Amino acid sequence: MNRRYLALPVTALLAAVAGLAFQRVFGLGPVLPVAGVAAVVPTVLSAALSGPRNKGVRPLWISLVLTVAAWSGTVAVTVLRPTLADGTFPAALREGLLGSWKSILTTLLPAPARPELLVLVHVLVWLAAFASAELALRTGLRAAPGLPPLAVFGVALLLGVDGPGSTLPLAAGTVVLLVVLVALRADQGWRPLALGLPVAAALGTMAWLAAPLVPVSAEPYNPREQVQAPPPQRRDSVSPLDRVGGWLLSPDQVMFTARGGNAGEWRLVALARFDGVTWTSTARFAPTGRSVPEDGTVVERRDLDQTITVGDLPGVWLPAADRPRQIDGVTVVVDPASGVAAAAQPLRRGQTYRVRSRVPRWNADDLAAASLATDPEARAATELPWGPGATREPVQVAEFRRFAERATEGAASPFQQAARLAMHLRRYARYSVTAPPGHGYRQLDYFLGEGRAGTPEHFATAYAVLARTLGLPTRIRVGFRGGLPADGGVRVRSGDVMVWPEVKFEEIGWVPFNPTPDRAGKTRRNDAVASGETRELEEAQKNAASAKRGNGPGATDQVPPPAPKRTAADEPLPWWVYAAAAGGLPAAGYVLAVLAAPALRRRRRRSGTPAQRVAGAWHQALDHLADVGLTTARTLTAHEVAGFGARHLGEAARRHLQPLADLVNRTRFGAGEPDPRAADRAWEHSDEVGRLVTAKAGRARRLGRRLHPRSLRRGAP
Repeated sequence: MNRRYLALPVTALLAAVAGLAFQRVFGLGPVLPVAGVAAVVPTVLSAALSGPRNKGVRPLWISLVLTVAAWSGTVAVTVLRPTLADGTFPAALREGLLGSWKSILTTLLPAPARPELLVLVHVLVWLAAFASAELALRTGLRAAPGLPPLAVFGVALLLGVDGPGSTLPLAAGTVVLLVVLVALRADQGWRPLALGLPVAAALGTMAWLAAPLVPVSAEPYNPREQVQAPPPQRRDSVSPLDRVGGWLLSPDQVMFTARGGNAGEWRLVALARFDGVTWTSTARFAPTGRSVPEDGTVVERRDLDQTITVGDLPGVWLPAADRPRQIDGVTVVVDPASGVAAAAQPLRRGQTYRVRSRVPRWNADDLAAASLATDPEARAATELPWGPGATREPVQVAEFRRFAERATEGAASPFQQAARLAMHLRRYARYSVTAPPGHGYRQLDYFLGEGRAGTPEHFATAYAVLARTLGLPTRIRVGFRGGLPADGGVRVRSGDVMVWPEVKFEEIGWVPFNPTPDRAGKTRRNDAVASGETRELEEAQKNAASAKRGNGPGATDQVPPPAPKRTAADEPLPWWVYAAAAGGLPAAGYVLAVLAAPALRRRRRRSGTPAQRVAGAWHQALDHLADVGLTTARTLTAHEVAGFGARHLGEAARRHLQPLADLVNRTRFGAGEPDPRAADRAWEHSDEVGRLVTAKAGRARRLGRRLHPRSLRRGAP
């Protein structure tokens, strides 16, 4: 019983380590106290309730009832303590037990450490610690108490498969603790523990060092792919695109102030769906603690950290330089596809948040050689619906197609086609803040046909529709560009609002274009904070648009296709991996063979008729005695072998070898067939001889003899 109690600290540590694996879901800080409390309390409770009652331990149902009551009280005063004051404890507890797993799977990691979500960690670790402690106290199976923490570890891996950080140190620690647990629960004194501790340290170190070198080509299973994402939803009652005209007529309102690096432009929202009348968002927003996933493109980027203080900016959309990666200081929801971020509550004047963005560094050569994207998002961004209630294609679509073809005639590549369309619109119409708002087919037809004057709303939406008639996937971005230096930062006003289209290219992603001409009377003060990336992109587009025109298909200099990019998966494995495999695989095969051979031989000996089983028990005993020096078994009688065992193992061995020898002699030379009970007794005696040999020779010596090649030559029945 004492050794069983000594195993409890190890089971508690295993449960705590399994709980710490949730650090990829919530981060280490929120998980650490939850896992610690949930691992220690049920272990102590099980130890206190395991005292003797008559001749056994207390019934399991008592521990089950009390651990449920203890968990309810513990979770109320720890994880769910904030909900007790506002009366939301029942709802938070119900959500934590029934719906927290789905909330985590639909939240971008790291997830916010809300009490109802941390309940899942608390209850899983508690159950693992309780089950491990009860298994350690009530069973003799050595490794069984380690199974519940391993199950919780697996759950944490599944829920955190996309999360930041690594569980490698925790996995190595789990290996060490499992080996210590098995050694501690051995029944052969303290020798297994003394041998197990260095083995545990060696195995943990090997797991730590070898895991990063294991070549794994398959993507891990991601349960988030099986959970239905929330449908697109409108986060604000008024689209920022509909506010553009009003902001331009009142240009001096301070929308926000940005301090930090040079951005040049800030993005609010992406609008990709056009129904013939309005542009709307297709974003599928998901809660997030603070992180925004990357978009998977290969464009080189630089980090940009900014602190933004909200002024008169209405709604919920959070301005950020290009695609944000991390947002602190405000509760946000994020669309993983576009990177658009929205506050959970409407913005307040004076509200401050910090945003880290990844600003692209555009390369003119890559842009010129880029091909159009063909993924589902890109295909949807080429659609031109007829409009609500329409039964045939609007006549304006054909006119728009002819306009776009004339504007891009002779373009040699998709990028040049997109650049020429933007340049043509900049020269075709003029900037006017008094143009009537609207961006449906009819308003765009008037803008291009008669008015030829508009705001950024008209230029950007006209470009997006014209480009779609050519098969270019487009969407609309609403944001701000420019601003004035002030108070160590940039003051962005309502007059700095900008709408621009974006075209999606393969591997590069969404590339912005500027079809809007400069506003009359604009000064260099407005461009004072324009970023170098913006100027480089505009220069690349200007060069592409002004390149030599051809006189028809094939008349222009074609841009060569980009060379295929080598990825990490294409790189050959280093030579030492093959060398290690060439040397390690045979060694591993040999170890498996010599370890498996005795088990297979023992299994074969225990099967068959009772006479064959008695003979097999005798040969098994001879194998045991070989580990203490028996080498001439073929020339000794059965009773002489028993005498050898008594001399080397003591009289206790004679009490098992003598009756075993009698059974063997009766089987060999007797007239009758032994019964099954005699065969069972023979194997009981043989197993006891094996235990005596282990106590005499030690497990290390027996393992060393088993690894010797001659162990494979023991071919006795």
